[in-house]
Parts: sequence; C-alpha cells; structure tokens
Amino acid sequence: MDTLSYRTQFENKETVVRKWWVVDAEGQTLGRLASKIAFLLRGKHKVGYTPHFDCGDYVVIINAEKIALSGKKMDQKVYLTYSGYPGGQKSATAGEILAKQPTRLMENAVRGMLPKGILGRAMYKKLYVYAGSTHPHSAQKPEVLILDSKK
Repeated sequence: MDTLSYRTQFENKETVVRKWWVVDAEGQTLGRLASKIAFLLRGKHKVGYTPHFDCGDYVVIINAEKIALSGKKMDQKVYLTYSGYPGGQKSATAGEILAKQPTRLMENAVRGMLPKGILGRAMYKKLYVYAGSTHPHSAQKPEVLILDSKK
C-alpha cells in the first residue's frame, strides 16, 4: 500500500491548466462583478486550488465603460490618490474617472479584492479590461462566462 496516496495534491507550474474567459460588463454592478472576477483570477473555482500558488485563469472584460453603480455612487463615491509630495493629494468621483479612463474603475475594484504582495500582482497580470466590445485575444479561444444579472 502506498502510504502517500492520501496526501493533498497541490497545483504547480507543471500541473496547472489555465483557461481564458470573456466577461461582458454591460449593465453589471461594479462590486458584484469584481468579486466574481477576483474569484476566477485566484483559482478558487478549481478543485486543485492552492492558496500559495497562482493557479487562476485569464479573464478578459469587455464593455467596461457600461458598468453600473448603484445609488448615487457615480457622483458621490470619491477616489483619492496621493503622489507623495506635499499638496499632492487628488480626488475624483467615479463618474469623472469613468469619463476619462473607462477601464480604471474595474481594474481598481478587482485589484482591491486580490491578495496584496507578489502573489496578488501575478494574479492581476492575468486580467485584461477593454472599454469597447472588441478585444485582441480571440487567438486564445476564450469562453464566454455568463453571470447572473440578478442580485
């Protein structure tokens, strides 16, 4: 009898299988969509999920400019940035950010839900966000991920 057969099998570079997903963000709520995407990027939907290894999938988000925010968040939610210099703090509402850089809201929301450090940065590199409905990743044959629009 093999005594090591009961041990947990962890994912590694040789055994991990990554898929490509396309998510349409049109009409989806920002936070709810970001949490589902962070779940995919971490790999928690897989049987062989390994917390200390990046075993997640690639995610392509299209129509990021048509993301929805509930309530009055488009006008009242404020994002702060700080350059590090005195007087270098800047603030912008979600509506202003969406008008200037349509992909930034989605990227910030997903990044905040990933682990901090080297592992989280590696997971974040597998996220591709596009404002329009086209993307250059058709060669990878991504599957369309259908998310429930219900809350």
